[in-house]
Amino acid sequence: MWLNRLKIAVVEKNPNALDKLLDDIPQLQNPKEIEEAIYLLREATSLMNNLKDQTKASMKQIKKNLDFLRSTDIPTSKKLDIKS
Repeated sequence: MWLNRLKIAVVEKNPNALDKLLDDIPQLQNPKEIEEAIYLLREATSLMNNLKDQTKASMKQIKKNLDFLRSTDIPTSKKLDIKS
C-alpha cells in the first residue's frame, strides 16, 4: 500500500504527498519491495531537487523583474506641492 502511494506521488510529482509518505516509512521485509522503494526514493530525491532548482530560478526571475520595475518607477515627492 505504501509503495503504491509512493509510486503515485512520484508520478504526479506531488511534493506534499512525498513529504507525508517520508514521515511514515514502513519496515519492508520483501527484498523486491525494498529494491523498489530504494528506486522510488531516488526518483523522489531527484524530483525534489529539480523542483528546488525550478523554484530558485523562478525566484531569481521575480527578483530581476521587481528590480526592473523599481528602476522604471517615476520618483514622486512625499510632500504636498500646493505652490502651483
